[in-house]
Amino acid sequence: MVGSSPTEGSILRFNEIQFLMKYDLNKITNFLFETGMLAKTPRSGFFFLGSGEQSVAEHINRVSYIGFVLASMTEDVDLAKVLEMCLFHDITESRISDLNYTHQKYNDRKEKKAVNDLANSFPFGSKIKEILEIYEKRDIKEAKLAKDADSLELLFSLKEQVDIGNERAKTWIPSAVKRLITDEAKQLAEVIIKTDSDAWWFTEKNGDWWINRNKK
Repeated sequence: MVGSSPTEGSILRFNEIQFLMKYDLNKITNFLFETGMLAKTPRSGFFFLGSGEQSVAEHINRVSYIGFVLASMTEDVDLAKVLEMCLFHDITESRISDLNYTHQKYNDRKEKKAVNDLANSFPFGSKIKEILEIYEKRDIKEAKLAKDADSLELLFSLKEQVDIGNERAKTWIPSAVKRLITDEAKQLAEVIIKTDSDAWWFTEKNGDWWINRNKK
């Protein structure tokens, strides 16, 4: 380093070595590359639905937003825990892919092996394993909200397909609603089903804006 003394340079190199010894940056980098695979992994249920498409990463993205909303609607829950579970609930699908309900009749997901391999693959893996174990047990309210966020994301996706004419998507909605656990999620589901998916931007469908953008 320009302007530094030999002693300062030695201290910096020593600190770098300590950091590298504490955190294996190669393994961390590999994990972050792995998360990119989620953007390339399709949610396979859409193949059976007949329309629409979504990657696992896109699913996780909206699940996280829904988890934030559900946690904010609920008293005495740890928002950070909910978001952690939403973020990592499908992380193993980079390894086992997304197997829908039909696929799971005939395939062994080997999710526990994927979780264990992931936990051993990089420095913070054990933390992710702990998060997933709490999520799967559903013993605490945060885990139930995270699971409901997962189920509600499917409901949102189904409603979007219903709104563009997919009749089959209508028949999937009842079973999706029955999966919900918390009152907060059940109440939100009632509104989702009644709301047009374009209502957030196309409320005044006959307004002048869509004719002349308010220009005279």
